[in-house]
Amino acid sequence: MGIVDAQSVKNTESTENKGYDAGKKVSGIKRHIVVDTNGLPHAVTIATADVTDRDGAIQAFEANKKYLSEVKKILADGGYMGKPFAEKVKKLLKAETEITKRNELHTFKVIPKRWVVERSFSWLEKCRRLWKNSERKLNSSLQMVVLCFVRVLLKRI
Repeated sequence: MGIVDAQSVKNTESTENKGYDAGKKVSGIKRHIVVDTNGLPHAVTIATADVTDRDGAIQAFEANKKYLSEVKKILADGGYMGKPFAEKVKKLLKAETEITKRNELHTFKVIPKRWVVERSFSWLEKCRRLWKNSERKLNSSLQMVVLCFVRVLLKRI
């Protein structure tokens, strides 16, 4: 099973690529990650913040298709809802899409299985350099995220 989510991150002034995420009111970039049930990354993509969660996830799937070949189900939140997204996932990965929804609005409740990807984002937040995006290029931002996940993996050894 793969769990997908996105995180919007503010940019500093030195960055070249930035977009505006109107939903979160953030000018910057968006990190799209696909993790396994342990929270370990299988796909990471960085895009400008104006890229929707669905489009960013599809970019992550396309770029990392060979690492996701064993995935049979993608678990996502309500931001990934829609038949076109599910069909693209089915075509690219031959995997089913399961959308988890919040039952109660305006209250905080941990959604089962979804907390795993949120924990992966918290691991990224432990790397101070990733609190804001200060990298000029999107690829440099991607490499900083990869280095942070390498750090997390090395601590587990």
